[in-house]
Amino acid sequence: MTRFLRQTWTIAAKDLRTELRNKEALSAALSFTLVVILLFSFAFDPVSNVEVRELSGGLLWIAYIFAGILLLNRSFARESANDCLDALVASPLSGGALFLGKAVSSCLLLLVLEMASLPLFGVFYSVNWTQNFGTLLLVLVLGSWGFTVIGTLFSAVTANNRLRELMLPLLVFPMTLPALIACVQLTTVILTGDPLGDSVAWLKLLFGFDVIFTLLGAVLLESVLLA
Repeated sequence: MTRFLRQTWTIAAKDLRTELRNKEALSAALSFTLVVILLFSFAFDPVSNVEVRELSGGLLWIAYIFAGILLLNRSFARESANDCLDALVASPLSGGALFLGKAVSSCLLLLVLEMASLPLFGVFYSVNWTQNFGTLLLVLVLGSWGFTVIGTLFSAVTANNRLRELMLPLLVFPMTLPALIACVQLTTVILTGDPLGDSVAWLKLLFGFDVIFTLLGAVLLESVLLA
């Protein structure tokens, strides 16, 4: 187990260092998120139209999932140069550790993006996102992890595809739909200040989704890369 965790962290740290060195994907994803939030605020005018705030959870996750695709496109694409992906497959590294390492790095980058955009979101939508921040953070972590584990697996599938920028969202969005619906429902309830109540069922669905697809991705990734 110690060796597995060490391998996982080695892959995650490598990807984080690579991304933070040039910041290409992170800068593009953050810029995209901020532009989408800004455009939606002008389109719906949430300051004068209070009812629009009930859509805030959906608008927020629309920005996050499209920005997340920009990050996930780079997950395995950066390994295509100089046959680095073949070297990873041939190494004694386990497929599960490679999968979790890639997923952890992508999830952390997505969470950084989310934390950076929340203050601007709060200003333009007049939403007190700091209220029940602990619950909101839990939803963001679970939602981001569910999105990235699916995205990491399909990023490996499309790594050598010339149309991977098109194929990845077409594969990821339908698979993550249950988790995204749960995230939108929970985020809307939290931002409007309503008690969770029956929405706890969405939280359970989100947790179960993460567990199931994390295990599936760790088991299937090696077979995907060898195919």
